[in-house]
Amino acid sequence: MATISKEVIINAPVKEVFTYFARPEHMSEQFPKEIGMNVIPIEVKEGFGVGTVFRITGNFGGKVLEWDCETLEYIPERKIVAKQIDGPFKKWMITVEFEDVGENRTRTRMTVDYDLPLSFIGSIMDKVKIEKEAERGIENGLYRVKALLEGTGSIPVYITLDAYRKLLRVKENMNCSVSEAIVRLIESKPIAK
Repeated sequence: MATISKEVIINAPVKEVFTYFARPEHMSEQFPKEIGMNVIPIEVKEGFGVGTVFRITGNFGGKVLEWDCETLEYIPERKIVAKQIDGPFKKWMITVEFEDVGENRTRTRMTVDYDLPLSFIGSIMDKVKIEKEAERGIENGLYRVKALLEGTGSIPVYITLDAYRKLLRVKENMNCSVSEAIVRLIESKPIAK
């Protein structure tokens, strides 16, 4: 069995950080594209809280794995815990904890406890390869979320190619970045009620 725990201070209010992590599908955005991680909500409870079930798939250490998880604990702005309910691991549980450290800063700690269904030799291989990959993935994921929530990262926005081309023309006319063009467009249009 292995336990990996990493933490980072995110320069954003605890409410924003918690809200991001409360959506299980955001987990896939934390890992490198080559893992091909996909997180699909299967059964959503109110606010993605206790009882929400989601499926994780990805390429880990050269092997495609898939497992279903259920949210066990959901304490707003404090903690989220989910565990595997069906899948290849003997055990897999993730805990994300949030601590307001003042000045709109949030200590975010992610801990993963897992046990691969491997033989003795397999467990040695885990120590050598898989645990290092998982540790790096968790740490990199936390830094991706930090960049995103602090405004130095980017989020995927899904629009049609035609809409993107129009946005690029508007960007050129406004002589600004794509992000700034989107903000200016949104701010210039009244919101229908």
